[in-house]
Amino acid sequence: MEFGSFMEFPPVGNGRESAAFDQALAEVEAAEEYGLDAVWLAELHGAPERSVLSAPIMLASAIGARTSRVKIGIAVQVLPLSHPLRLAEEAATVDQISHGRLIYGIGRSGVVRTYEDYGISYGESRERFAETLDILKRAWTQPSFSYEGKYHSFNNVSVTPKPYQQPYPELRMAAATPETFPQIGRLGLPIFVAVRQGPFTQLAGHIKAYRDAYAAAGHPGRGQVFLRVPAYLAETRERARVEARDSIMGFFQYQAELGRDSARRAGGDIAVERLRRVERLEALTYDEALATQLLVDDPDGFTARLREVEDEIGLDGILAELNCGGKIPQERVVNALRLLCKEVKPRFH
Repeated sequence: MEFGSFMEFPPVGNGRESAAFDQALAEVEAAEEYGLDAVWLAELHGAPERSVLSAPIMLASAIGARTSRVKIGIAVQVLPLSHPLRLAEEAATVDQISHGRLIYGIGRSGVVRTYEDYGISYGESRERFAETLDILKRAWTQPSFSYEGKYHSFNNVSVTPKPYQQPYPELRMAAATPETFPQIGRLGLPIFVAVRQGPFTQLAGHIKAYRDAYAAAGHPGRGQVFLRVPAYLAETRERARVEARDSIMGFFQYQAELGRDSARRAGGDIAVERLRRVERLEALTYDEALATQLLVDDPDGFTARLREVEDEIGLDGILAELNCGGKIPQERVVNALRLLCKEVKPRFH
C-alpha cells in the first residue's frame, strides 16, 4: 500500500503568509526523512482563511529541489481553470527536475465560486476537462500537433520539455459524483476517492462500478483506488481523538458551508444532491465520524481500522489528511506523520 499525506498549507496563526509555506515545507522534509511514499498538494483558490496553496505545481517544483526520494503528487490540478499548453509545460518541467517523481492528479473541483472568479462557467467544466486532458496527452507525446476543439485550437505547436517519465507522468483522477466512477474506469485511470462528505461504506458500490467499467473497457489489472481520508495519530487513542476533534469538526462545518454555497451557485440537479450531503455533514457528530469516515487513533488502532477499510473497498493507497482543518499544532502533525511512517506503514509492506 502506498502511504501519502494530503497537504493544504494552512495559515499559521496571525503570521505572515511566508510562515505557512515555511511550516509546510518543513513537514515535507520530515516526510522525506521518515520514509513517506508521497506528499500530495491541493489546489485551493480564494480561501485565505484555509490555505495559501493556490499554485501546487510551483510548490511541486520547490519540493523537487528540496527532496530526492519522495513522490510529489498534485491532488488535484483543476484542469478547466488553466490553459492546457501551460499545464503541459509546467508539469513536464517538474517531472524533469524531480527525475520522474511527479504523480499528476487531475479533477474538476466542485467549488463553483472558483469558476466564477476565473470567469469560466461551471457548466462547461466537464467538456473543458475532457478537452484539456486530450491536449495534455498530445503535448507530452507528439513532437508537434494541431488541435481543433470547442475551447482550444492550435496549429502545429510544439511543447517542451517533454516529461521525464514516458510517455508521461502517472495520471490519477478524482471522483466525487456517482456517474464519474464508471467514466474514469472506462478511461483506465487510477482513481481518488474521499470520505469528507460521507462514510466509507458508501464508497463500496461506487468503486465496484469503477472497476466493472475498467474491466469492461479491457484495461489491465483491476484499477487502482487511492483514498483521501481525514487521519491523525498520537501515542494513545484518547490523545489522538482529543487533539484532532476541534480541527476536524470545524472543517466539516466549513465543508457544509462551502457545499451550500456551491449548491446555490450551481442550481439544478447538482444542487439537490449537494444539499443532501450538506445536511448530513451538518448533523454529523464526532463519534459518528470516528466510526464511519475518520482514521484517528493510536498506531495499533489505526492499523486495524485501515485494514478493515482496505478489505471493505479494496485500497492501493491513502492520502492521509493529518491536519484536516488546519488547527492542529505543527509539532503534533509532524509527530503523527512520524507514527504513520514508523509504526503503521511497515505493517503494510
